[in-house]
Amino acid sequence: MMMKRSVFLLTLLLSMTAVAQQRLRISILGDSYSTYQNYIPEGNEVWYFDPIDPKRTDVSNVQQTWWWQVVKDGGYLLEKNDSYSGATICYTGYNDEDYSPRSFITRLPRLGSPDIILIFGNTNDSWCGAKVGEYIYKDWKRADLYTYRPALAKLLNDALCRYPNVRIYFIQNTELRKEIVESTAVICKHYGIPVIQLKDIDKQAGHPNQKGMKTISEQVLKAIKQ
Repeated sequence: MMMKRSVFLLTLLLSMTAVAQQRLRISILGDSYSTYQNYIPEGNEVWYFDPIDPKRTDVSNVQQTWWWQVVKDGGYLLEKNDSYSGATICYTGYNDEDYSPRSFITRLPRLGSPDIILIFGNTNDSWCGAKVGEYIYKDWKRADLYTYRPALAKLLNDALCRYPNVRIYFIQNTELRKEIVESTAVICKHYGIPVIQLKDIDKQAGHPNQKGMKTISEQVLKAIKQ
């Protein structure tokens, strides 16, 4: 009887240890800020290349990207990084082009089986001048998704439905249009999604340099570790 009890307790202890040692998996859904050559799906446009263009950035290694540092320093595993340079959350892109194929909504299903999702978007929605539209939280028509508010609402709604029991965070860049920032706060609050509002990010050609990447990683890691 004592032998069976000892075996049971040992098995239980080993199981608990294995669970404790299991590392959480992170998926990234982003734009150019989260790209790196050969680390995103083939066909997605890239901003950060190897070798670097010094006029473009001083980020010369994938280990200098914000997301690599979050995964490494936080003790996580990288599940998927589906980032696409120039991507918008809504279907409207630069020069009023249709960006639906690269939109965050379209790419959302490709994130694997993560424990944590980091959505780093809306910079291009702000830069390309996309209209904000109205607050719409259900029954979206395709035409609605060419404006920011309905598109973000659908993105977050779909994320919560597709990835139950997954922690989701929205990372927001600095120096964005006021109406984009305010709309993001309202919609994320509606869905209970925390917003990680970045501060004081060093940039080159509008994109984070090595120092900026480090600052982003520190701010994101602090938020998701709380």
